[in-house]
Amino acid sequence: MELDMELIEGFAEKAIASGAFQPMDKIYVMNKIRALVGDEDAEAQPDTPLASQLVELAVQRGKIEDGQTAREILNDQLYDLLTPTPAKVNGTFWQKHEQSPQQATDWFYDLCTSNDYVKVSAIKKNIEFTKKVNDGNELEITINLSKPEKDPKAIAAAAHDTQKKYPQCALCMENEGYLGRLGHAARSNHRIVRMTIGGKQWGFQYSPYAYFHEHCIFLDAKHEPMEINQQTLINLIEIEKQLPHYFVGSNADLPIVGGSMLAHEHYQGGRHTFPMMKAPIKQELDFKDYPDVKAGIVDWPMSDLRLISKNDQALIQLGTHIINVWDHYDDPELSLKAFDGNTRHHTVTPIMHRNGDEFVLDLVLRDNNTSKEYPLGIFHPHEKLWHIKKENIGLIEVMGRAILPARLKSELEEVKKYWLNEPNKIADSHLPWAKEVQARHDDINADNVEEILEQEVAQVFGDVLADAGVFKRDAQGQAGWQRFVERL
Repeated sequence: MELDMELIEGFAEKAIASGAFQPMDKIYVMNKIRALVGDEDAEAQPDTPLASQLVELAVQRGKIEDGQTAREILNDQLYDLLTPTPAKVNGTFWQKHEQSPQQATDWFYDLCTSNDYVKVSAIKKNIEFTKKVNDGNELEITINLSKPEKDPKAIAAAAHDTQKKYPQCALCMENEGYLGRLGHAARSNHRIVRMTIGGKQWGFQYSPYAYFHEHCIFLDAKHEPMEINQQTLINLIEIEKQLPHYFVGSNADLPIVGGSMLAHEHYQGGRHTFPMMKAPIKQELDFKDYPDVKAGIVDWPMSDLRLISKNDQALIQLGTHIINVWDHYDDPELSLKAFDGNTRHHTVTPIMHRNGDEFVLDLVLRDNNTSKEYPLGIFHPHEKLWHIKKENIGLIEVMGRAILPARLKSELEEVKKYWLNEPNKIADSHLPWAKEVQARHDDINADNVEEILEQEVAQVFGDVLADAGVFKRDAQGQAGWQRFVERL
């Protein structure tokens, strides 16, 4: 970048280079920027993004107040100038899709990172590592420093929130180009690709705070509650036919075991092979009526049935049958109870990916019952693990990638100091675990403390997944599996 480059002019040239405007539009675009940050141009600094400098300029000139929401709104208004209109984005996407689905998503993802919709610099702050745990599976750990935590109680309340708002929720189509306000994210630079799924209009977008590569969201054009049934499996197949290089899955549709947005039907997907997908089948199952479908119980801490077939219709039929049986399945011995009166407690987390021309469907069985001993959920992280993970086990966790709260960054530093006998402020919640780990490791020192910490955090996450499994990996759980399989 030239040192004497002007800020407003430089950003206008970026907008033209992005293809959103033509060279003739330069004065017009510069005036659009002036309306946001003030009339006078200023000198650009070489090492800071132009948009960030323009936001600072607007704050200095009193064009916006100096607060997080106002800054975010202006940042996204500026980046909107580098983003083609929704109609153009959709035209280009489907044009490229004719060449190849991957070309289309490569282009769209690049657009969403270069226009700062996907918050690349915030995502880089996340702490990530992968570790093999006691059961032989590799688990992925993310300490989420890019996005604020969600409260499980607020999630449950939001599921029943019918109050009229605009946009109705964070996933609705009307977020496309929405300015933003306190409590509702700025979305001026947001674009949604329209897709037909299951005969209805859906949207496809990227997640601003991606938890893995090309993390995307498929959303129903209508704001309607999440539901897992045969239609879900049809929809997942249709998405896989259109974007075969992505996986796609749905959160469960009940509180405790579901994700955080139960009020709006949506799925998540992207380009990542999760630990669960790599886990082998430990017991093959034979369904006589479905000779085209390979099936089995997966070697995974949560209770997962995998179906593999080139015949998508057979896959949908068998998958629907399993969901229907599970929806009404009781096993008092294992505290599994399908209904309380009319209240349903059973559902699945369905996940699909392609392996060449085969469709691979994982159905993870979920139960959201509570008890006196486990008021937040019998098949939910148990209390002794809450110091690491208390939140719902949603789709991403089910597949073996932990999304852990930001508080752990500083808290785990204190745990390391405690192990090294240095002055520390270890939280009471971590103390029993820290002592137990210490008792297992004779020699914790400055060279190995980080490795031990990562290993032990990953093991806690392994235990979290085991708590969420309805058929445990012990003799009692295995017997439970067999009873369920016989019902199928």
